[in-house]
Amino acid sequence: MSLDKVQEAAPGLVDLYKAAQVSLAKNRITGQRAAVYLVLDHSASMRRFYRDGTMQHLAEQALGLSANLDDDGVVPLVFFSGGVDRVADIGLDNHQGRVDALHRSLGWGGTRFAPAMHAVIDHYRAAGTADPAFVIFQTDGEPFDRKETRELLRQCSSLPIFWQFVGFGSNWALRFLRTLDDLTGRTVDNAGFFAAGQSPAKRGDAALYDLLMKEFPTWLTAARAAGVLRQGPG
Repeated sequence: MSLDKVQEAAPGLVDLYKAAQVSLAKNRITGQRAAVYLVLDHSASMRRFYRDGTMQHLAEQALGLSANLDDDGVVPLVFFSGGVDRVADIGLDNHQGRVDALHRSLGWGGTRFAPAMHAVIDHYRAAGTADPAFVIFQTDGEPFDRKETRELLRQCSSLPIFWQFVGFGSNWALRFLRTLDDLTGRTVDNAGFFAAGQSPAKRGDAALYDLLMKEFPTWLTAARAAGVLRQGPG
């Protein structure tokens, strides 16, 4: 999307759009097309991150990235806990207060990754696009379905979907996510991970985008070489 379109539809997101643009240029993937997804943990331990606006800000950061990679100004959202709690979207024209409005009626549950991953895969397949998907998968702990998650990540490594896991909170609770980053038995390495810390909202937008883009360019190259993704910039 053009800067003018973002300025017209969502002037409050212009700085995020520009910060994401700089990160894409640094990683030499300007012009790359991708559908950006955002998966949000709604387990009981996540209450404070919704309450203090961290989750809303992450959704806006995802929109800033999406506006550079896609042309519809919309990011599909998947809220999950023990299962999929809600599938919705956030767009340039409705982003203000969107996360709070969507999650307010949801219950607080446990943590299972696989249902949310299936929801993304199903949505992506239904979209029928040839462009890859870039999934920001946020959580603050280990899931109950660790074996199923590992197997699903292996199975979908032949799909043009990259999973960027983002851990909130204590490092000790994020050990499983580190194992996903190094998981064996995949067609290509289709996942990355970084820990955003106890106060993710205090991390600068530019730094967040650099971390999001740390492994995506490498995956693009590997996925094209393996035939997972079509050749070309997008």
